[in-house]
Amino acid sequence: QVQLVESGGGLAQPGGSLRLSCTASGFTFSNYAMSWARQAPGKGLEWVSGIYRDGRNTYYADSVKGRFTISRDNAKNTVYLQMNSLKPEDTAVYYCLKGMGPTGPRGQGTQVTVSS
Repeated sequence: QVQLVESGGGLAQPGGSLRLSCTASGFTFSNYAMSWARQAPGKGLEWVSGIYRDGRNTYYADSVKGRFTISRDNAKNTVYLQMNSLKPEDTAVYYCLKGMGPTGPRGQGTQVTVSS
């Protein structure tokens, strides 16, 4: 069964950085695109970034382009989201998803709070 476990969330100051990790199991990780999405309080799920199987092709929502970087290590079954220049509006629960779209299986999420 698919398991996705996110980690690395926490409290960051505006302008700061955090690195999220998601370790996958229960499927052949290297065969699938992976993505990140987030849900802010009172809002719907927002797709943030995606990466194809070989890691060469990456995609970002306009709201995070130039600040966030997605990457993966297929040997470790792990996908990462490096978040720089954080803003208060980045505050949300961040989810790792199997596949490129926002409707695939996802983990339990990790809270990111950006506040001074």
